[in-house]
Amino acid sequence: MIRRSVGAGPLLPEIGLGTWNWGREVRLREARGCLHAYLDAGGFLLDTAPSYNGGTAEEFIGSLVRGGLRDRVVIATKAGVDPRTKELNLSRTAMLDALDGSLRRLGTDHVDVWQVHAWSDDADLAEILGALDTAVTSGRARHVGLCNHPGPLIRQAAALQQEVSGAGAPLVSVQAEYSLLRREIEQDVLPSVAAAGAGLLAWSPLAGGALTGKYDGAVSTGTRASDPYYEGFAERYLEPPEDRRVVEAVGIVARAMDVPPGAVALAWLRDRPGVVSALVGARDVDQLTASLTACAVHLPDEVTHLLDAVSAPAPEAADASQKESLIM
Repeated sequence: MIRRSVGAGPLLPEIGLGTWNWGREVRLREARGCLHAYLDAGGFLLDTAPSYNGGTAEEFIGSLVRGGLRDRVVIATKAGVDPRTKELNLSRTAMLDALDGSLRRLGTDHVDVWQVHAWSDDADLAEILGALDTAVTSGRARHVGLCNHPGPLIRQAAALQQEVSGAGAPLVSVQAEYSLLRREIEQDVLPSVAAAGAGLLAWSPLAGGALTGKYDGAVSTGTRASDPYYEGFAERYLEPPEDRRVVEAVGIVARAMDVPPGAVALAWLRDRPGVVSALVGARDVDQLTASLTACAVHLPDEVTHLLDAVSAPAPEAADASQKESLIM
């Protein structure tokens, strides 16, 4: 896998293993298979959060990396979303308590990247940044970042950290939704990430599975979209006709190149400016293996230009996308 530096932080692989569905769709046995397949392919970034199935995802990771694997992986987790209520609490005390809870579940004395999971207009940015600094100076986190934050807040946070030069932990990463079906962050978030000297970790790079072509314009029994738990998430990608046109274009390219459609979508995303890693989830090893084939896919320039054109977002969609984006 290609490795890229995430801001002033560690080198990360082009594909990270997301654990949003661990403990729900994915049981421990399947998670173990996915982890080892991912490590065998050269990956080493595990993305999780306390709110992923009430902390079960973190517990799975803690169980699976014991016995020597901890030093082989980069663990990125988050704070700010209560694991039980899913409500936001971005106070210093709540965030640091959440970090301690994550460390217990993960069975480690530190996480490699600790991120603010979401933003609330009621939050105190200086207090949040103080919590990030404390996590680093106490040794509980090696690096820090943000998730699901709009561009102006990314710039403001980076500026505040620079004001306390030498004392403030630099922001090395920003997580945001990004895919061929969700490109609105290119208009403000991505430039803000670059200005902050950070790197982008893209969640839902396959648009909830829509870019794998498995829905084919309809919801099939047994797919994530047919599960009431994910209904609102999947519908965001299945209803707009312009999204279906993008999915069709990806399918045409995939057939011409004889690779899975998801690999085409991931290869396109990997080569976007500012992207460090795409965070993919999988229900089983077969799904993950299909995504990992993207590492060997290199799109010709004319194909990239075609996908750029068919997926270009309407300019007015940027603000709306940030407001409607789900927390991952």
